[in-house]
Amino acid sequence: MSYEAMASVGHQTAAQLLHNRSVVVIGDSIQRSAYKDLVLLLQRDGYLSDSQLRRKGELTFESDSLVEGGCLDQMHNGTNYREVREFRSTHHRVRFYFVTRVFSSYMSSVLEDLRADAPDVVLVNSCIWDISRYKAAWEEDYAEDLHLFLGQLKEAVPRETLVVWNLTMPLGRRVLGGFLTPEVASRAGTLRYDVVEANFLGGALADAYGADVLDMHFHFRLSLQQRTKDGVHWNALAHRRMTCLILGHAAEAWGVQLPPALPRTRTAFAIAGSMRCGLAPPRPATLRRPPSPPAPRKAPATTPAPKFQPYPSDQNQPPGAHSPYIMKKQRTRWRQRAPYSNSQRPFLDAPYRQGPRKAPQYNQWSQHIEAAYNQRLREDAPYSQPLQHIFFP
Repeated sequence: MSYEAMASVGHQTAAQLLHNRSVVVIGDSIQRSAYKDLVLLLQRDGYLSDSQLRRKGELTFESDSLVEGGCLDQMHNGTNYREVREFRSTHHRVRFYFVTRVFSSYMSSVLEDLRADAPDVVLVNSCIWDISRYKAAWEEDYAEDLHLFLGQLKEAVPRETLVVWNLTMPLGRRVLGGFLTPEVASRAGTLRYDVVEANFLGGALADAYGADVLDMHFHFRLSLQQRTKDGVHWNALAHRRMTCLILGHAAEAWGVQLPPALPRTRTAFAIAGSMRCGLAPPRPATLRRPPSPPAPRKAPATTPAPKFQPYPSDQNQPPGAHSPYIMKKQRTRWRQRAPYSNSQRPFLDAPYRQGPRKAPQYNQWSQHIEAAYNQRLREDAPYSQPLQHIFFP
């Protein structure tokens, strides 16, 4: 089942899919967390807290009851630890059996319970305790126990029962689980490789006995950031995804079509990434607000260009410019830049001035040039032509 199809599984979908059905979960602490997440999802949309994931053997969890073992007996991490839980509602029933070995005398009693009250779904896994707590060379014993368990399970439940063998999820390089005693702590570094080999053996035998195989190791191989610090257990988001995978597999087996998945849009992937399993579908288009128009861009603030002042004045001087050193430096720069003195400026600028701004020297200078040029024309030319009509029309 694809991730987009898994994203539509929520409380209502799970309650309708398992309506009037009985589910049995068999396995270790990871299967116990899967049982808790399924019980929570059948009642409401929510996630398990960290304390709920770490706790074991409590008297009650989300309206379920402790039937056997747990805090009713001695709490320990030995291979003979027992815990049986059951959740009952008007139309749902979920049971959990904690086991430390895939086949033993205790597993025979569990199979007797299944034979007396056949469930509709059996979710089972037993791997980590089998390959770490009994023998270093676990391959032969584990294969033999698998043959015995799968053979008797096939005889204990009817053919209509959906039996799903969950492969073990990937372990970390550093394993700090409670099942690792000091005697077998040296095998923690290679245990993740043993899990891969045990998954291959368990999946092949389960398929040979007609059980469905759900490869959790494959589905979570790229989600290692959801694994806890002990390298074995997983957080609430991972267990919700695990529950959705199981329910999606059951829906395909029963021919039930799940609600349509979220469309492949950026918003849908944001919802699926934040909720991780999409507990609610997107809002219908009729309830969405129309897109608001973009805000108008403000024009950049323009500062008026400073007025040009050819001479230094008190208005355009920075603070402290009246000190002797600064005033002397400014006067020096002005003298270096000006090629003439201020007394010569009106006379040199006179030809380019017009109208009433003409200096009195302009009239004297122009009359002198005009008279000299007219005199030269009278002496050299046989005729006389006034200069005023040529240069000054």
